[in-house]
Amino acid sequence: MASPVSACPHVLAVDDDPALRALLTDYLGDNELRVTAVASGAELEIVLSRETVDLVILDVRLPGEDGMQIARRLRERSAIPILMLTGRAEEADRVMGLELGADDYLTKPFGTRELLARVRALLRRAQAQATVADAVAKVRAYRFGGWELNVGLRRLKDPEGRAITLTNGEFSLLAAFLCAPRRVLARDQLLDLSRLHNAEVYDRSIDVQILRLRRKIEADPSNPRFITTQRGAGYLFDAEVEPVL
Repeated sequence: MASPVSACPHVLAVDDDPALRALLTDYLGDNELRVTAVASGAELEIVLSRETVDLVILDVRLPGEDGMQIARRLRERSAIPILMLTGRAEEADRVMGLELGADDYLTKPFGTRELLARVRALLRRAQAQATVADAVAKVRAYRFGGWELNVGLRRLKDPEGRAITLTNGEFSLLAAFLCAPRRVLARDQLLDLSRLHNAEVYDRSIDVQILRLRRKIEADPSNPRFITTQRGAGYLFDAEVEPVL
């Protein structure tokens, strides 16, 4: 039996190619996804104003306002997952799309099975983020090793009660670690969790910001007690963490 429409994730596809819009609608629709396909950014805005959308598939090359501009505008006001499509394989396009806020990138022509796998992965990740966001919203502060991070006020105090200044990126990374203590977090997971705190944290800056964070919370940054490197896997926050509700 098919899933009820209301239970299906809603995908909004934006592409000026009618054949591709039909393909996306039919194929994803046959795989328990509800698809609305439009040809322009203006039509996208109409759909977003009327309905809840769980993921946007966005062509980079559109007449008028292109996909890069639309992605930037979407990301300024929403964390909705964005999968960008393009007929060009240049690395510069991929990097620009991802830095503007796209979550994944697929080059045309693509296989429908790969498209479906990427869509499902993005939807799972968004659901995981929503679950963590719900948990974080209930926490006023985190305590670890005598330290306290006040989430609402975005303030960190050391064991002597002194305030430690954090940048937005450092705060978001520390909050990401504290909501998942003693779990190995890969860079992409840290990026996802950091976005819950509205920080502009990019993959290439994570190592630098972790180094700076270590200098602020570690007695010996060269031999860290809290933020440990897991070679080839990511980072782990190795401390008992007490959430304050």
